Amino acid sequence: MNQKVKGFTLLEMIIVVCVIAVIYLLAVPNIQKVMNVVDNKGCASLTKVVDAAILEYKLEYDVYPNSVSELVNAGFLSEDQTTCSNGMSIGINNGQAVAG
Repeated sequence: MNQKVKGFTLLEMIIVVCVIAVIYLLAVPNIQKVMNVVDNKGCASLTKVVDAAILEYKLEYDVYPNSVSELVNAGFLSEDQTTCSNGMSIGINNGQAVAG
């Protein structure tokens, strides 16, 4: 009646958990850095979109808009294009879109 039970030992399980923890600790800072870069690039891209909408508004009405809400009301931008993904709002300063 001497049966051999197949399975993992406690030591093997601890080693696997430690390896997973080390991989996690190495990956998390890199993922956060990449997410920050993505947010910043997304905000820069959105600023360019708002700049294009400002030029369209200028061509249509022959005057620069005073605020982003004028662009939204005129239909050149949607409401979700007034804020970057990182939470910064887009504004207009001297006919140029600025984030902040």
